[in-house]
Amino acid sequence: APLLDEMGLLRAEIVNMLERRIKTQKIDANESQIEHHKQNSNPDSIYELEPSFETKQGEKAAADNNPNAGPLEEQRLKQQKPSVGMSNRAGGAADPGAGPGLKYFPLGLVLQACPSILDYGPGGSIGNWRDLMSAAVVVRSMLGVSPSAYEEACSGMGLENAATVIACILERGGHINSPGGYLRDLTRRTERGEFAIGPMLMALVRANGPTARQAS
Repeated sequence: APLLDEMGLLRAEIVNMLERRIKTQKIDANESQIEHHKQNSNPDSIYELEPSFETKQGEKAAADNNPNAGPLEEQRLKQQKPSVGMSNRAGGAADPGAGPGLKYFPLGLVLQACPSILDYGPGGSIGNWRDLMSAAVVVRSMLGVSPSAYEEACSGMGLENAATVIACILERGGHINSPGGYLRDLTRRTERGEFAIGPMLMALVRANGPTARQAS
């Protein structure tokens, strides 16, 4: 009888161990399914977080480099959605964050058309889009463009294109009587789909080309 009792206890212990193991496996399986469901529900979440963090770092640096930046511009830099691979873009494609249907152009072309903006970049040079945006904030203050007008341009055109337009306005110098009013007009035309940066840039490229410089 004692042997039978011992075997019975051993059997009960084995059954309990098996039941606990089955429950553990079920819990692990459920947790795995839940995690898999979360990943499937938002497959791009990991990829969205990383560029967002990198862009915010870059935007903070751009804001820190510009003591002339107004509160609205700093707020815009913080709220602007990340624009991945700004310095590696090829021209002529539609930029999802650049306003309704507005196209962006390579940074090299912008600097070729608007060499005057180079003097206002960090350290007197512009090596990437953040440098151009930093210079544009300095120039817009110098030209008397209000923070609200530049904020509207950033919202309607995108940060890169707004900076490009500021560079174009600087390059045209005395030909524009009211830079702030001119920028607001271009912003409204952009929102209506009536403005493209390309013709403005190409006109400045021709004006600043070798032939034009020799003639002057």
